[in-house]
Amino acid sequence: QVQLVESGGGLVQAGDSLRLSCAASGRSFSSYAMAWFRQAPGKEREFVARISWSSSRNTYYTDSVKGRFTISRDNAKNTVYLQMNSLKPEDTAVYYCAATRSSGGYPYTSIQLYDYWGQGTQVTVSS
Repeated sequence: QVQLVESGGGLVQAGDSLRLSCAASGRSFSSYAMAWFRQAPGKEREFVARISWSSSRNTYYTDSVKGRFTISRDNAKNTVYLQMNSLKPEDTAVYYCAATRSSGGYPYTSIQLYDYWGQGTQVTVSS
């Protein structure tokens, strides 16, 4: 079992930065691939970024955040981060942290691949 708790959300202006954190409890955090998703009002939850469990720490991003967002992890602290720069109003959403040990069956962008979810943290970007 893994429990995930997000923090770091807030209200910012367009162009500002935020860093989200996701603290994980439970064993073997380093063996989980971690991801961030977001859900805007009236929209489906969508993939934002992912970092692999392996030492290579491969990262993947949705096109709309490439070059602006950076996902990273600190296995010693059981924490994954999402650094968000140059925020835009369209980034406004509840951001969720997710974890999985699965590597197949669903695309890494699919919510169905992930076994554990946090409660979410609100990010609001004003224009």
